[in-house]
Amino acid sequence: MLRFQAHRTLVCSKAYIRCPLVQLKFEFCSITSHQHSFAVSYLINNCGYSQENALKASPKVRFRDPQRPDSVFSFFRNHGFSDSQIRNIFQRELQLLSCHPHKVLLPKFQFLRSKGASSHDIVRMVTTHPSFLKRSLENHIIPTYDFVRGFLQSDKEFTDLLIQNSYFLYDNRVASNVKLLLDFGVSRSHIDILLKRRAHVLCSSELLETVQELRQMGFDASASTFCIALVAKRTVTKTRWEEKIGIFKKWGWSQEQILIAFRRQPYCMLSSPHKINAVMSFWVEQAGFNSLDLVKAPGIFLLSLQKRIAPRVSVLKFLTSKGPLQKDASLITPFGLTEKLFLEKYVERFEEDSSHLLKLYNDEMNLENGGDNTCTQPSSKIVPYAILHRWRFLQELCSCDFRRFSTLRYNEASRS
Repeated sequence: MLRFQAHRTLVCSKAYIRCPLVQLKFEFCSITSHQHSFAVSYLINNCGYSQENALKASPKVRFRDPQRPDSVFSFFRNHGFSDSQIRNIFQRELQLLSCHPHKVLLPKFQFLRSKGASSHDIVRMVTTHPSFLKRSLENHIIPTYDFVRGFLQSDKEFTDLLIQNSYFLYDNRVASNVKLLLDFGVSRSHIDILLKRRAHVLCSSELLETVQELRQMGFDASASTFCIALVAKRTVTKTRWEEKIGIFKKWGWSQEQILIAFRRQPYCMLSSPHKINAVMSFWVEQAGFNSLDLVKAPGIFLLSLQKRIAPRVSVLKFLTSKGPLQKDASLITPFGLTEKLFLEKYVERFEEDSSHLLKLYNDEMNLENGGDNTCTQPSSKIVPYAILHRWRFLQELCSCDFRRFSTLRYNEASRS
């Protein structure tokens, strides 16, 4: 009897323990189910998600009512973001929808303002790369600022950098890559220009391999051309690179000659395959020159075929056919001159033929301008920002030897 009573007590104890656990588990499932369905509904109705994407994304957020996500929406609206910009942010970085805005977001906004960023600047930074808002202010953003700021002249330069490359505050590789370049001999002034013009290169995960490859090609890390080559190698995909190599070889260049050209002007490998082929085709088939002439002047691939190469070739062909030019005169030098110097040296200088030479020159320019023969002098056009940006990078990077590159000017057709 005593044993039976003890057994009965044990069974009741187990039942007493299990029942609350079963009840708690049921309540937890109910909460989770409610939270999941509310999140799905909220993402569809407020963030522009499709039902399929909302179902996939809902496990990443944690809220059971609209209080927290609504507060995040309100925070962004109060700081100048439009509803479409806010939805775009949450579609890219959904976790921000669950954060405490005054603890997570506000300190970062205040930090950026303290460095001179305007409200409009912050909107541009966040909408372009909102991922940096997930990083710790104390452990990542401020240390990154302190490190990068040591290479820049002012907080305004830092703000300008972030407007174009706000992901810079998210990436972990910036400091280590900069230190890597310094160790290999890249000057601080060249790193400063990379930061301002080609910051994405410093976020590369394979920078060491690229640096070693360039050194094997014969590049000197302390020279300005090294950083241009670094940009070219980190910007052009392997497939695209091989495609360009194939075009050069098609026109008679050897592997060694391609390397010589790349060392002379690394930016030639940033020209499109179409541009390289078009310049080669014109130089050989229309102008009648040798493709190997361009091995020593690869900067010509940076120039406009329609606005610089073709008009000047027409003048040079006439001069060589008539004999005014010396037989050993360079066919490359004229393309590196400014327009004023070119007209002085190759048109106005030959008084007997100057009117005819000017007509040849203008006729080629007018073909580009749509055949408007009322134009007596080649007119300059506004350089698009993206092209001007590349030219300024080249100009700044090569300031120590500026004469060598000062004539490599981009214009609207330089990449076409």
